[in-house]
Amino acid sequence: MSYKPSYLTRKQLTKDVLHKKVSGVCAGIARYYQWPRWGIRVAAILALLTFPVATGVAYLVAAMLLPTRA
Repeated sequence: MSYKPSYLTRKQLTKDVLHKKVSGVCAGIARYYQWPRWGIRVAAILALLTFPVATGVAYLVAAMLLPTRA
């Protein structure tokens, strides 16, 4: 068992492949901010309907650049 004080642990935004639906971006964002996954997914769908090009490009970039959770 290793002890890591909370001030030494670094929070990192990653894709969550355990709870993914498409690529894990929304699940990773929900895990990082400690929000419910369904809320992030609903917000992503609403953003996709409102701003389809910008949201689509942002999602694709995030899917390519975010590391996967180990």
